[in-house]
Amino acid sequence: MTSPFSVKSVTWREWLGLAAGLLALGSTFLPWTTLSTNKPDIEIVLSSLPHSDVVRNAWQSSFFAWCPPLPLLLAGLVVVVFGRIRKVRVSGLPHLWLVVAAASLLLMVLGWFTLDWEFDADQRGIFDVAGIAIGAGSGRFLGLFAALGSVVVAFLDIRAVRAESRQPRKRNPRSKTH
Repeated sequence: MTSPFSVKSVTWREWLGLAAGLLALGSTFLPWTTLSTNKPDIEIVLSSLPHSDVVRNAWQSSFFAWCPPLPLLLAGLVVVVFGRIRKVRVSGLPHLWLVVAAASLLLMVLGWFTLDWEFDADQRGIFDVAGIAIGAGSGRFLGLFAALGSVVVAFLDIRAVRAESRQPRKRNPRSKTH
């Protein structure tokens, strides 16, 4: 029997899944890609450029920046809303959550390795000559932390649903047969 949705019935794992999705979404508004240098004259040039040319949030960066937080958020919402329905949980909701979180984490890691692809070859050549480094911003670290946290909590939820499925079901007193 499924009980109606209540905030109190949501487990700490499900709340952490939603928190990871919200944290990942919030990280998209922080810097994901930054340009920096240790040369004072080039630093002056970078500071004179528009802020969005030097520091990019996820929405101004590549697909690997803005896409992964969205499935994490969606997974967190789905787990909180449908996580108390036993049939859905036993049918594989935590497994689906783990797959979505792992895919998001993989996309973020790919984004880390393709960080300089946000700029074309000519721009990268100019950056190399000028001594400008393309680096990861705080949003990228926070998004990666959120995705990793979601993977861990989804794994813990899979273990919990396994334990739940081994417990005997509670019988409805009205369904007794004589």
